[in-house]
Amino acid sequence: MQAIGDFFTWLFNDQTGVICLILGGIVICLIIALLMERTTKKRYFNHEKSEGDWDLFDDEGDE
Repeated sequence: MQAIGDFFTWLFNDQTGVICLILGGIVICLIIALLMERTTKKRYFNHEKSEGDWDLFDDEGDE
């Protein structure tokens, strides 16, 4: 139990631990966002683009 207490003390009280906590949160959020994006693309694979649709990455170039 002492090891767990030492870990949480390092995680929340040490500058390196706080940076690891923040970076870990960013990585977890990115993984969740990528998984949700893949799920959405699988669900709406036959969605035809209309004039009002926009694309964040602009897969098709404007001509």
